Amino acid sequence: MIELRHLRYFVAAAEELNFRRAAERVHIDQTPLSRAIRDLEDRLGVRLFVRAPRRLHLTPAGLRLLKEAREVFIRIERAYRVVRETDARYRAPLRVGVADGIAQPNLSECFAKWRALAPNIPLDIAEMRAVELLAALRREEIDVGFSFGVPDDEAIVPDAAWSYPLVALLPPGHELATRDVLSISELLAFPMIASHPGRLPGLRRQMDTVRQRYTASPVIAGEARTLAGYITRVAAGLGVGVADAGHMETLRRTDVVAVALAEDIHVITYVLHKPQSHELHDALQRFLAHAKRPH
Repeated sequence: MIELRHLRYFVAAAEELNFRRAAERVHIDQTPLSRAIRDLEDRLGVRLFVRAPRRLHLTPAGLRLLKEAREVFIRIERAYRVVRETDARYRAPLRVGVADGIAQPNLSECFAKWRALAPNIPLDIAEMRAVELLAALRREEIDVGFSFGVPDDEAIVPDAAWSYPLVALLPPGHELATRDVLSISELLAFPMIASHPGRLPGLRRQMDTVRQRYTASPVIAGEARTLAGYITRVAAGLGVGVADAGHMETLRRTDVVAVALAEDIHVITYVLHKPQSHELHDALQRFLAHAKRPH
């Protein structure tokens, strides 16, 4: 018999292609996870992974099992939701994922106004990484997510929710820190802190587009895995940076200087959801329409 835990561990390993990261994701040690994967292979009588020295690769059988396992978890999640919604005593929450450490005023305002508009629909908010958000949307463990962007996936719809102007971030004492306005080209003449493409893929993609538009050879001084780590690196003088004005309004850091840019460049925050073959349930339709209004 194949147990659900076997499939859960396999999906984590197949999506991460790394046993250590997969074990962290499902909150067990690497050894029992690897043992469970081998047990699954033994029960099926097939190899699911090619175990290379530095990376895992799925075999054709592994690729097919990944597709089937995802469908299993989607059907289970739908069954849970139908049962819960059938119980008149239970009010199903709107399950929202927030990635990238987003702390913009528009996000909290969106949630606050939604609670006023729909007081009978609870909000269940979970913070996660962008790749975790993508996986949770695919498995229908959450209904909707907010992110600066996730890797392209035809199963997920990204809609622009709002945007904030981009501002330059400089350490105090930097030669540009006394300016009221500066151009992005002036900023890009200095080594810059970038977002880690694995941890903040949407923000990295948006900023790479800006850098490529204004310079042929940007100098990247380092990569940050979180927004807090990004600002800390700039404050420490390890490089210059950029951020959206919404986060700078929220964080109000005194150890960095925010300077307006002459160019009209905005950072987009996306609201993401999974399209359904059937109509989206009413609460999700209403929330998506609400999230895309100006806040």
